[in-house]
Amino acid sequence: MLNRASGLQGRVGLAVLISSLVMAGAGLPSARADESDQERNLRGTVDPTIAAALGQISTARIRADVEKLASFGTRSTFSAQDDASISAGRGIGAAREWLKAELQRYSQECGGCLQVKLDSFVQPAGPRVPTPTTITNVYAVLPGTDPQATQRIVLVNGHYDSRNTDVSDGVADAPGANDDATGTAVSLESARVLSKLKFPATIIFLTVAGEEQGLLGSAHFAQMARQQGWNIEAALNNDIVGGDKDPGQEPGLVRVFSEGIPLTAGNQQLALLKSIGGENDSPSRDLARYIVETGRTYSLGVTATPIYRLDRFLRGSDHISFNQQGYAAVRFTEFREDFDHQHQNVRVENNTQFGDLLQFVNFDYVTRVARVNAATLATLALAPAAPRNVVLVTTRLENVSTLTWDPTPGASSYEIVWRRSSSPEWEHTVEVPDGTTATLNVAKDNVIFAVRALDQQGHRSLETIPVPGG
Repeated sequence: MLNRASGLQGRVGLAVLISSLVMAGAGLPSARADESDQERNLRGTVDPTIAAALGQISTARIRADVEKLASFGTRSTFSAQDDASISAGRGIGAAREWLKAELQRYSQECGGCLQVKLDSFVQPAGPRVPTPTTITNVYAVLPGTDPQATQRIVLVNGHYDSRNTDVSDGVADAPGANDDATGTAVSLESARVLSKLKFPATIIFLTVAGEEQGLLGSAHFAQMARQQGWNIEAALNNDIVGGDKDPGQEPGLVRVFSEGIPLTAGNQQLALLKSIGGENDSPSRDLARYIVETGRTYSLGVTATPIYRLDRFLRGSDHISFNQQGYAAVRFTEFREDFDHQHQNVRVENNTQFGDLLQFVNFDYVTRVARVNAATLATLALAPAAPRNVVLVTTRLENVSTLTWDPTPGASSYEIVWRRSSSPEWEHTVEVPDGTTATLNVAKDNVIFAVRALDQQGHRSLETIPVPGG
């Protein structure tokens, strides 16, 4: 986060001089001498409790969830929501009630640890909404256990509505197996497994409706969160994570889309970003980097690949609703989509099968993506908050870099990370075991810095990019 500090006076800390990590006279990180150590440091520490929980994420359960969602025939926002249709198991109303019941069942299994809620509203007629329509988001809150940290929120989301070629068709079958029963299953399975654990911060497991009509459900939820002052530090949106089985798919990769310049950036923040070269260091971009590092730490069988773009061309998803409210949010989606299997009526034409059907879903792939999500949620919910008021001293012409920051509640140490300005990922890290000031023998003009907080178990916070000051 790009928070401008009020100054450095009164700050205390330990000045740390790091000279072995730079090329002599160049001010740039060493190319090879410390590479393996740095890679190990950047990978992070495996928490055995998190690792055990990730092992409980079940392909069979995910398959059953996706199959159940597809069994409702259609989950179009305009499909039936009346009691008779719900009893018959058809339409978005039946899907809504099943999602609520599943989350309530998870809560019973953990002794009532989850608060299961509905966020329901009537969307007025407008673009893609021919008549006023009730839209309901279903979610569960796992409250944090630490009074100082419980207001911090991390969130996972999938949209449970589906669609046909005609987005207004609420009658014809629209199984929506990949788009987005798979993303909904990620949220459900994360809730089932992580609800068995305790976290200092709060986790929300969200499923939204109205996505296919223009992100309506997530927009309502994100606006509610902003109006009520929720501190959502990270929103993980999963949309089309089924790893479509058609040729050309990359089953070892999942894309993570993230905004660059924040959608909410005002003129002052834009000026700051331009002055420090921070166009590639929005909170959402740094969340994407965090996901990459977390995936490497736990070796989850799928590589999170950052795509430094808000979303795919001509498309959008629910993370954008959170971006529009100023929250860090990203979108997971499979590496190569088959558009014959999205937004299409189920049919066969010229020997080509159209439609979003179960037969095209790779459930092992969905499981791996769910583990990346759950690992990220758990690590963030256990970690301290990101450091605040991080400043890079720029009042002197010198080839060393001094950073300072405020103490972070729950932090036992800090790490400074940096990379060449042309590099997409963090390349180097050094621990600051005590204090809130560090001086590195690295030329500030050549690199991008960030600071993160660690607890005693090594759980890392999100990074904070410094602002210039003195």
